[in-house]
Amino acid sequence: MLPTISWLLARSELRLSLVTSAQEHPLQAALVATPITWVHSSDLDDPSPFLSAGNLLLTDGAQFGFEADAERYDYDAYVGRLVAAEVVGVGFATHFLHQGMPHGLSQACARVGLPLIDVPDRVPFIAVIRDVADQIAAERSRRMEWSIAAHKAISRAALKPTGLRSTLVELERQLSCWVGLFDAAGVPLIVPSQRPSEDRFAAPVRDEVVRALRKGRRSSTNLTLDSGQVTIQTFGQNGQLRGALALGRGFPLDRAENELVTSVIALATLALEQNRELDATRSLLRATLLELILAGKVAVAQSTADSVWGALPAEPLIVIAIAKPVRSHYALDALESLAVDSDGRVFFAVRDDSIVVIGEQGSERQQIATLIADHALSAGSAAAVNYADLGAALGQASHALRSGDGRPGLADFTTIAETGMLGVLHSAGAETVARHVLTPLMAFDAENSTALVETLRSWLAHDCSWGSTAAQLGVHRHTVRARLDHAAGILQLDLESFEGRLEVWAALRMLE
Repeated sequence: MLPTISWLLARSELRLSLVTSAQEHPLQAALVATPITWVHSSDLDDPSPFLSAGNLLLTDGAQFGFEADAERYDYDAYVGRLVAAEVVGVGFATHFLHQGMPHGLSQACARVGLPLIDVPDRVPFIAVIRDVADQIAAERSRRMEWSIAAHKAISRAALKPTGLRSTLVELERQLSCWVGLFDAAGVPLIVPSQRPSEDRFAAPVRDEVVRALRKGRRSSTNLTLDSGQVTIQTFGQNGQLRGALALGRGFPLDRAENELVTSVIALATLALEQNRELDATRSLLRATLLELILAGKVAVAQSTADSVWGALPAEPLIVIAIAKPVRSHYALDALESLAVDSDGRVFFAVRDDSIVVIGEQGSERQQIATLIADHALSAGSAAAVNYADLGAALGQASHALRSGDGRPGLADFTTIAETGMLGVLHSAGAETVARHVLTPLMAFDAENSTALVETLRSWLAHDCSWGSTAAQLGVHRHTVRARLDHAAGILQLDLESFEGRLEVWAALRMLE
């Protein structure tokens, strides 16, 4: 640890003591625990030009004068100059030039909360200076040793197959902090095995990350939460940022710790760039295995997967189709981490414009759903199936995905199917087609103040009965027949056929 006034007071061989007053200033407790950057001795009336923040000043009081002059000295002004120089305390050599501690000095220090140390007779200033210097040197040596060991640990973590996330986990261990990783859009990236933290992706942190990323350049900002200080650093090239790293701890980082974070950011940037190059190969292999599975060659796919990264998920399977986002590499990175951590219980591959995820029935579904929510992805799922029915299940999941119309979230095909055929048509966006079919008829009604759409809807609702329709509308049945013939001509449909009636009925239902 760095030397402090408390540390000095504990050095019994120095025999130092803290001069306190009946009304101790609250600032004094903080300064007593503040690290001492150096010890300076001076008997100048204004030593502030030679002082810097964190210094401890030792003085023999020659500047105060003696006897009557010492009593008239302006101690408040003297102490004010020391406070302005941001010293952590002042040590006075009692029984050297003066017989005891000047009362004015102790009172002036007490008023502003500046710690005043009694340096007794026969304790040379050089002894205090030497002890502080030795402790500072020892702390620097210790921090250097820690820094070397920490950088080695980070380097070993970076060499692991899961280099980026292993590096972040190791960084948390070395700094006893939490680390949050965000992509270039400010979306949190889940890294398994990290220490739990409610602040990691809290709203204030996410908002600050988005603001930093929008600047488009490398930057470092600090944010203060109730739990402590958060440091946010963006990484990547100016104009092409790759993301941001948020690091939270109850107290600020020192120089060695900041250097370690800088190294991790460099490794993270390099890892993300290298991962882009490996992604193409991994993606091609995964896509090939998926096509083998869909072609019924599950044994071949299983054998290949075993030799590369492990077993495929065991039946029964959940099948999820995810719309490929604009920044798909971040979602793929998260899926890669999930697949590695699942030990073969999750498999994914890119197919056309979607990401197909296959998992075992169980907790994997919730993990995938959490990933989808965290990345604001649009997805659809199908019921549990075997590998033999994977093609049909993928079709259902894709239909559920389309039903979401690009909205974030996970749509389930089973829920859609329970609404019947009309529900399926509705989820597929049939309203657009229905409006296209009926637009000529609605336009004619609007231009001519007719009721062809109303007549058609009533006729179909009454099982195509002329009489019942006429009774409801309050017109003659011949009028109903004439209106329907006119509508059939506009729509270019044969309303005498089942197909024609079904198409109009479905279109009307879709617009209800």
